Amino acid sequence: MHLPLQDVFKSYVFTVQTKMLQGSSILGHERPLVIRVSFPACVVATVCLPLLGLITCVFISSIFHYEDSTSTHCQVPNYLPSISASISLSPECYIWRFCIGLHSAPRILVAFTYFKFYKTRFSSRCPESSLCCFNLAFSICENLGLLLLTYVSSSETYFVHKEGFVLFIVSSLIHMLITCRLWKTIKKYSLSPEDAKSHYWKVRFLLLNVSFCAFAVFFYWKHNMYCESGSYTLFALFEYLVVFSNMAFHLTAVWDFKSREVMVISSSEDKDF
Repeated sequence: MHLPLQDVFKSYVFTVQTKMLQGSSILGHERPLVIRVSFPACVVATVCLPLLGLITCVFISSIFHYEDSTSTHCQVPNYLPSISASISLSPECYIWRFCIGLHSAPRILVAFTYFKFYKTRFSSRCPESSLCCFNLAFSICENLGLLLLTYVSSSETYFVHKEGFVLFIVSSLIHMLITCRLWKTIKKYSLSPEDAKSHYWKVRFLLLNVSFCAFAVFFYWKHNMYCESGSYTLFALFEYLVVFSNMAFHLTAVWDFKSREVMVISSSEDKDF
């Protein structure tokens, strides 16, 4: 059997599996291993990219662009830059875009890995099987919303940036809610302490995320309604916490795929011209 388009390029296959076999056989061809990375390391790196990017952007904005990043239409004292203000200035916007762009592909990989994992677990359960598809859809929408608010800054097209932010927040909340529902069922029929711990912390991070979102919305409304000094600062603080709790939720994948590996496999056949 021959691979399609093998005369044009080498095909690369991303495989997530528990055990690695040197020279995996795919479609009848022996393929040597090119890259092998543990899945938890991949998850940690994926989460750390936006985390370090955000911390760097907020730090630079606070030190070098303090007035620009903390000023609002109310013209009252504020002490912390919002995320939107931090990632819209230069060079902060380029740092943020680099980190988000680099982490987006592994995020999609993790989303499809979860989808395959859930489909295997819930192949014979109707409600959960349907939830798997919704979970994947909202995970992708969350990533798309993040890319949209990243590459369209609030200083360029505010409406598009705002819609991207709303898409990110709503999709992430629904994705986390569905994930907790699925893991409640997994914990019920699993004897693994890792599964119980994963569900426990997923629920805690979801509750924290919802709470931080509510406080952020409240202080944003209060700032726009009354223009009180410090309201926007509290909004920015809870906005940080929303993002941090979201990252912590995604970090629980370390427990879910503790023994898995990400492998990049290349064809051993030479090109024929």
